[in-house]
Amino acid sequence: MTCEPARKAIATSLFAVLFAAAAPATPATAQAEAAPALPGDTITNPSPTAEDLALGRALAETGTLAALAPLLTEQETAQMLAALPDLTPAEQARLRAIAAATAAAGRDRLLDALGRQYAMRLNAEDMSALASFARTSAAQRMQAALPYTIAGTMQAMEQEGGAIDFKSETLAAFCAETGQGCED
Repeated sequence: MTCEPARKAIATSLFAVLFAAAAPATPATAQAEAAPALPGDTITNPSPTAEDLALGRALAETGTLAALAPLLTEQETAQMLAALPDLTPAEQARLRAIAAATAAAGRDRLLDALGRQYAMRLNAEDMSALASFARTSAAQRMQAALPYTIAGTMQAMEQEGGAIDFKSETLAAFCAETGQGCED
């Protein structure tokens, strides 16, 4: 059994996030940025300073999305090249260059947006402490291992019976227990 569909879905979702973040900001998106994202969300600093934003960006550079972006870029670029087998070596090199530039721009916008979100929710002391930890050798090894641990986890889940489908599993259990919400 392979987890390729799950990997593709995750890659597609992450690239959607990556490039949605690359869309130009509008007054509506700026207002939405300052709104709580989920119930229980607490925005303690709706107007972060430039220093707060720099700390948030530094913290974002150490996170999961920053770790996964290069691997996803490589994977998607390889897929584009495979879909265009008649390209000359020069055209392949140009496609790779365009892909790298496009991914870098999207990554920068994404990490800026993520950094802003950190700066709106964490104080400068916490962000400094977290960024300092991220510069330790242990944290850097964990960051380097992160994409591979995620891929390994996906493989293990597939071998153990497939991905977790929270909604379907919850509704099936609820249906079995109550007879409600059952699909015909």
